[in-house]
Amino acid sequence: MLNAAARLGISSASLIDQHPAKSAVSTRQDAYIRENDFAEPTVVFDLDMLRAKYDALVAGLGDASVHYAVKANPAPEIVAALRDRGARFDCASKGEIDLCLGQGVPASEIAFGNTIKRASDIAYAHAVGVEQFAVDAESELRKIAAHAPGARVIVRMLVESSDADWPLTRKFGCAPREALRLMDLGRYLGLDVAGISFHPGSQMREPRMWASALDGALALWTEAKANGHDLRILNIGGGFPAFYGLPLPATEDYAAEVMRMVRSRFGADVTVMAEPGRGLVAEAGVIVAEVLLVSKKDQDDLQRWVYLDIGKFSGLAETMDEAIRYQFETRHGDSCETGPCILAGPSCDSADVLYEKRPVQLPLDLTDGDKVRILCTGAYTTSYSSVGFNGFPPLRSVFVG
Repeated sequence: MLNAAARLGISSASLIDQHPAKSAVSTRQDAYIRENDFAEPTVVFDLDMLRAKYDALVAGLGDASVHYAVKANPAPEIVAALRDRGARFDCASKGEIDLCLGQGVPASEIAFGNTIKRASDIAYAHAVGVEQFAVDAESELRKIAAHAPGARVIVRMLVESSDADWPLTRKFGCAPREALRLMDLGRYLGLDVAGISFHPGSQMREPRMWASALDGALALWTEAKANGHDLRILNIGGGFPAFYGLPLPATEDYAAEVMRMVRSRFGADVTVMAEPGRGLVAEAGVIVAEVLLVSKKDQDDLQRWVYLDIGKFSGLAETMDEAIRYQFETRHGDSCETGPCILAGPSCDSADVLYEKRPVQLPLDLTDGDKVRILCTGAYTTSYSSVGFNGFPPLRSVFVG
């Protein structure tokens, strides 16, 4: 079967060392892109693709509750679509809580998952009915006890090593010994110390990568239970991957294997939460961008510089350290000759270079004014592009489906 790129007569230039890439552009997205002009970078988001991904993830996770990590893409349209599907929500701020409430999400289905919260925001969340708060430090625990008395708290443990493409091993969580101390203190302060959470890292491409984090969580869980804590909730965080050019298991199979690993360690009686963000929304978005300039610094250079009208400060922040490797489609045929390019954004900041360590293979006849499609860009693009640095507008969104 031909992939979508071949059917459309356009090439798929993978940013993953030219591994064969499957297009994530739906028929509905393609039609919209062909029928419209784009004066600025725009992400075209297919809500039907989101619904299908959610359904597959839920089927694999079974009896786990799915809390969408709103930070991945805080569009009201996405929140509403997932609300209608039965999702719950993980919020990182008062603003995200208000967004969910404004879309008719009951406060009881919102978890305040950021471990770094303003005291007044804790009080606000408690007042509107949010019941669960994450914590990884004594000061935070005392703020919750003071401003959300009796609240349910989940202690976040530190994941010290990760095979994820984007590890989250430093900023959030606490060591097991500190987690046990916080549980004791939380109980003393009258809080409901209900469980533990962790985040294995963003973009865990294989289920086996969860083993280390789950083993650490089990050790902490076992010791906490031995110390008299009535733990009942295990929050396994995010980590569910999106397709960026490397093969992935089917979503339902992947989620089912993760749950098998969870249940084999923790048994059937533990309530499991998951907080997917990227894995839900990334593949449902495609950015339409424009080539502003193709140049060489010297005529003898083997690599061209290709400047797009979108960069790190207008939606592609996750190209930092080239951690997330997007794929591109262009108007050129699959048989066109390609060459290496350094890809950069439009702003007057020398850090606005997307891919240089591993240059991108793009058509040799790519030229100023060409439109390009950046695939699997529904996650962490619009949410990173709200500043308007250098006067370039924030990333525009349109929704189909």
